[in-house]
Amino acid sequence: MSKPHKFGTFLGVYTPSILTILGLIMYLRFGWVVGNVGLLKTITIVLMASSITFITGLSASAIATNIKVGVGGEYYMISRSLGLEAGGAIGIPLYLCRTLSVTFYCYGLSEAIIVLWPESQGVLPSYALQGLTIAFIVLVTVLSGKSAKLVLKSQIPIMIIVGLSILALIIGVLSHDIHSPVTRATYQTAPEGFWYVFAVFFPAVTGFTAGIGMSGDLIDPKKSIPKGTLAAVISGAAIYLIIPLVLSITAILTLEQMADPNAGVTIWTRIAVFGPWIVYPAVWGAVLSSAFGSILGGPRILQALSMDGLMPKFLSKLSKSGQPTIATWISGIIAIAAVFLGGLNTIAQYVSVLFLTLYVAVNVSAAIEQLIKEPSYRPKIHVPWFVSLLGAIAAMVVMWLINPLAFIFALGLEAVILIYLISKKLEQQWGDAATGIWMHMGRYALLRLNSKNVHSRNWRPIIILFVNELKGHMPLIKLMEMLGQNSGLLTISKLVTFEDKQELKRRNRIAFEMQKELEKEGLQALTEVNVVNDLKHGMFQVAASHGIAGIKTNTVVFGWSSTLEGKIQELQIVNNIAASGKNILIAHINKPFSERSNKRIDIWWRGEDRNGDLMLLLSYLIRLNRKWKKAVINILSVANTKEEKRTLEALIQFSIHEARIDAEINVLIKDSEDVLGTLIDKSRKADIVFCGLARDVDNFEKRTHIMERIVANLKVVVFTQNNGMENDIPVIFSLTKD
Repeated sequence: MSKPHKFGTFLGVYTPSILTILGLIMYLRFGWVVGNVGLLKTITIVLMASSITFITGLSASAIATNIKVGVGGEYYMISRSLGLEAGGAIGIPLYLCRTLSVTFYCYGLSEAIIVLWPESQGVLPSYALQGLTIAFIVLVTVLSGKSAKLVLKSQIPIMIIVGLSILALIIGVLSHDIHSPVTRATYQTAPEGFWYVFAVFFPAVTGFTAGIGMSGDLIDPKKSIPKGTLAAVISGAAIYLIIPLVLSITAILTLEQMADPNAGVTIWTRIAVFGPWIVYPAVWGAVLSSAFGSILGGPRILQALSMDGLMPKFLSKLSKSGQPTIATWISGIIAIAAVFLGGLNTIAQYVSVLFLTLYVAVNVSAAIEQLIKEPSYRPKIHVPWFVSLLGAIAAMVVMWLINPLAFIFALGLEAVILIYLISKKLEQQWGDAATGIWMHMGRYALLRLNSKNVHSRNWRPIIILFVNELKGHMPLIKLMEMLGQNSGLLTISKLVTFEDKQELKRRNRIAFEMQKELEKEGLQALTEVNVVNDLKHGMFQVAASHGIAGIKTNTVVFGWSSTLEGKIQELQIVNNIAASGKNILIAHINKPFSERSNKRIDIWWRGEDRNGDLMLLLSYLIRLNRKWKKAVINILSVANTKEEKRTLEALIQFSIHEARIDAEINVLIKDSEDVLGTLIDKSRKADIVFCGLARDVDNFEKRTHIMERIVANLKVVVFTQNNGMENDIPVIFSLTKD
């Protein structure tokens, strides 16, 4: 494969940009604008429109000087700034806009040529216009697919002809009688007023991003994009200030003649020296150049979308000369198909408005980058955030002025694409401003939390769960996520020792893979890999210090180990962690949860250590889940005597009444020494059973056998130890005795 040709600032950026600015609307609408609003208001319109494009050019230049710009131009910059989803939401419509623009330009070129068809030769059939349009689309597609260098070099003679036509207009005016500038606004053929005229003219200054679309073909995009784009905008604005001045002083045409909406190009042909001989070729060249700019930019956006996984991979394949040939031919086919749509004038308005969303996105990207103060954002061109934001707002106002319905359609379409792409959970290989926004918001929230004394009313489970691998613990993770109920926070931690050399190297990748596994299951949790000296002390160190500011971890969760040694070690770790003030859960799931709606949660209330507070709270949180809202909470306890039973029932009744939780109370009279047997027998059919977890255990092996007997005979068991301070549990669950 031969090395693709790269372009510099003039040929790669300035030429396509300035020729798209000095396009068909300059020839068709400038006389109409001057004839309706006069010189002063025309200059106001030019300055306002050019200011919006200049601000957008500054924003684009700022972004371009901060990153290494690849293929895709505006799409590339937006996706690397706002993220892949936002980039796709702008990039996909932008590609369609550029492709449909090829149709519009070729259609306009065909119309401009057929107008010269002599009436003596008869009326051309209706299909002649469509046939000529298709021929031009095929021509520009073949040339751009063959060589971008050939297309861009062909634009130099076009630029010369356009320049000569402007010079011819000036000479034509100055070589005839002139008068003082016409400054009065008449609105003869624009009764809708100033803003209507502004909306009709505005598309004349757009298109300066044509050069940005060639980003992947530039020698130095970081240098060429700012220089070429801003030079095109400034020189275009200067020319657009000269043309209305000369039109306003000419005596060749009256104000009424210039205001005629059907006059179009004839205003130029009647004023310029050499008239039609230079103006018509310039018009044809300008339109053809715009078509070339669109057919060069569109396929490169499609190529970039393909490279980022938003389109099929084959669309990013390049020819031997480095051109995205497949993407170019597909774009040509779409452009040809659009010829048969009909109503192209109406569609053109929607395309113009949709294209303007690009201005909004570019300005918003630059504003956000400035606002979040990302350390990596170090552009060579600094644009204050409020300037970029002003450009975005102004672009939206223009969208509304052009067509309110198209404005709503454009935003709605891009919102639908954005929502769809977000739902796809795309994998992004770069950092973006969207992540920076979340970090900025997170920083603000943490500082606010740290400055406040978090009251018991705001308590929620901030959980850390220790697992060795996820796949075998998914049911446990689902149970812990249920406790969060969109208000708590679950962190899943994997511990790696310094001896695990391979896992140590891959610790960041492991955390990412854990996150992907959770996403497949539709679960939300934080994942992290912590490096420790040894597992036993490591668990204590991580659990005791885990969390930040007002979201310090308050609950530590373990799965019940499968080995006797592991179970004993777990209880030893629990004993150590208890002193840190963290609540502790040891959970084991024998059977998956049933699908029945009338689920049952049993709480075994022993009357010690305030574990009942936490068990009752956790049961309540589980019942907030949609599939558990009909679950019945049973509070069970064992009393030695009838008197003790009445006392215990009264205490529990008072507690659940104060907590405003519906629960059934069942206090049993002890009828044998085998209390564990009673527990197992009564709760065998329960979906979840909460039991207290004793503190300060001396005989770990004995305690292990007791817990193992319970675990082996029940579906789901959660051993609970409340180690929080008095104000760590919400007031409504504060019980005088467990």
